[in-house]
Amino acid sequence: MFLSARLYRHPAFRVGMREVSPQLPGIAAWGLMTGVAMVKSGMSVFDASAMALLVFAGSSQLAAIPLIVAGAPAWVILATGFCVNLRFMVFSLHLRPFLIHLPLWQRLSHGYLTADISYVLFTRKYPKPATSDQGRLEQEAYLSGNDFLNWFTWIVANLAGIALANGIPPAWGLGFAGILCLLGIQCSLASSRMRLLSSAVAGVAAVVAYALPLKLNIVVAIAVAVILCMTVDKLRPASRGLA
Repeated sequence: MFLSARLYRHPAFRVGMREVSPQLPGIAAWGLMTGVAMVKSGMSVFDASAMALLVFAGSSQLAAIPLIVAGAPAWVILATGFCVNLRFMVFSLHLRPFLIHLPLWQRLSHGYLTADISYVLFTRKYPKPATSDQGRLEQEAYLSGNDFLNWFTWIVANLAGIALANGIPPAWGLGFAGILCLLGIQCSLASSRMRLLSSAVAGVAAVVAYALPLKLNIVVAIAVAVILCMTVDKLRPASRGLA
């Protein structure tokens, strides 16, 4: 099982849980909004619950919901989810030296459960892979504790949103609240000039391409921001302070 005794009994597991705890209110708010949005979009309780339990990707869930409602082709929905989650390829490449010693199923488990905040906290605490077995165990236990509490909070909030969706008055403006929640998360992650640039470019591109059908302006915004930032990074290799 993913949470083996050697991990959850390790002191670093509790440290990982403790250090992600301050982020839990934001994660819970985002998860609650996502659960409500799924049901309000017309998804059945079963479908929404299945998505909450299986997908575990808030940004992809929120990006896919309007496309599902609009009856977009499956390839558009999948392409949107792929583009939204491209950042996890970067996370995976960075974490590879930390986890390469583990069996494939454990690496896949970490890949599934490691979210943005877990990645940020882990890489901040452990800038380099451990060289000893005890050090590797400590790093894995910390990441597991962080991942577990983040995942558990998200799932509970998602399911709570699904359960409460039909009893929440539309006048509460949960759609706008959800946007504010996402905006707050985005602002907290905009910690470098490159991230600020990508956010600004993506925002402008999304507005310019707003008239495209099936919410394809989201895909266009992501593609433009990624291409521009990769180009800037390639043309200015010495300016690593941007990244």
